[in-house]
Amino acid sequence: MELHNERCNRTRTHFFGRQPELRIDWHLSVPDHLKSETLKFTVTYAIEIVNVEYVIYRIRPIRSLRMITDDTIEYEFKYADRSKLGLLTQKRDYFDDILIIKNGFITDISYANIIFLLEKRWYSPERPLLSGTRLRSYLEQGRITPAPLRPEDLSSFSEARMINAMVSIEQSPVIPIGEIRF
Repeated sequence: MELHNERCNRTRTHFFGRQPELRIDWHLSVPDHLKSETLKFTVTYAIEIVNVEYVIYRIRPIRSLRMITDDTIEYEFKYADRSKLGLLTQKRDYFDDILIIKNGFITDISYANIIFLLEKRWYSPERPLLSGTRLRSYLEQGRITPAPLRPEDLSSFSEARMINAMVSIEQSPVIPIGEIRF
């Protein structure tokens, strides 16, 4: 939660200048009928909290990725408007999701960070589109090492996994390297 609060306040400072700290967790109140579920909170904010939604979360079974190149995409901040990512995702064909390549480097999939396993060590793209809270936590813990990863580097790895606030390394489905293609 601390990393979510930090990202929220960093985003608010970027767009609105210095503001009093906002604590997302002070605005969360899970409805009784959802308390036994695994929930994803979607918090929309500007200077203040605009809306909080609760959605039952299920891990999507990602087993294949289509590499899509877009050298103009920007997603440093977690925007409510994900239309650019949606347009890229429409190009996935029969693949489960997309792996975005920007300026020759691997970044993220459409809704999560991606990591790669090499000899019992996890690596993440050095320049993800969005530095997710789980990724930041793992980087701080030393569980993942950032590296400049290009599509031609994929054959060095034994597997890939996606991570986000809702999905840990251990929970993530394995994505076979051979199932990541242009």
